[in-house]
Amino acid sequence: MIKIFIIGIDGKMGRAVCRACSETNDFELVGGLDTMPDMDFKVFTNVDDVDVEYDVIIDFSRPETLSQCISLTKGKIPVVLATTGYNKIDIKKIEILSKKVPVFMSGNMSWGVFVLQKLVNDATKLLYGDFDIEIIEKHHNQKVDAPSGTANMLADSISEAVKLQRDTQCALPPTMPNYIYGREGTNAKRKSDEVAIHAVRGGTVVGEHEVSFYGKDEVITISHSALSRNIFATGALKAGKFLIGKKPGLYSMKDMV
Repeated sequence: MIKIFIIGIDGKMGRAVCRACSETNDFELVGGLDTMPDMDFKVFTNVDDVDVEYDVIIDFSRPETLSQCISLTKGKIPVVLATTGYNKIDIKKIEILSKKVPVFMSGNMSWGVFVLQKLVNDATKLLYGDFDIEIIEKHHNQKVDAPSGTANMLADSISEAVKLQRDTQCALPPTMPNYIYGREGTNAKRKSDEVAIHAVRGGTVVGEHEVSFYGKDEVITISHSALSRNIFATGALKAGKFLIGKKPGLYSMKDMV
């Protein structure tokens, strides 16, 4: 049985991982880290007080807790980073950490979103240059980062596809996408290499993402809707199980597949 320690255990996703752990015999929840230890599990508010043993850390908190997360790995414990909103300095710290321990990092832990990425990548290879591309993401009104990690992942899929075209085509390749975030003003006419990312926040929306390809007289839309947080919790546990026995490195959904 794999012993799980959750950072952000009292948050919406932390609680979802707790429920997912209780529904399987593969994992044992041994504790977590949060600011409000009002739970049935052993919850710590300070990393120095953590006195339980664990096999994998799952972080569903915020970028500000990255240093605490790194400390809890003790230079040997694998970690699943399911947090979004990291800046360039954070990413560098994560890269350094991955040289010491196995790190699984993804802006979205859903298998369906991984498939969405693949479809967007394939569609971009066929349509970019002739079709305009727009990304729309929707989340609940308490989400603190925008655009979402998933929207950024989808943007990366588009860029990867265009870069491949530029590297392999003999003819003049299309220019790389220029990403913008929303539009305003009186000079907002769309540019040919523009890809816009729009963030919508409201109510209790778990997560919706769509990528639309607008051509002349036709539109192709690829979308994914999360109906509950369970899909992300289950995906995080699968990622944790995947890391057991792995060498230090930075892993993603592509590696797990």
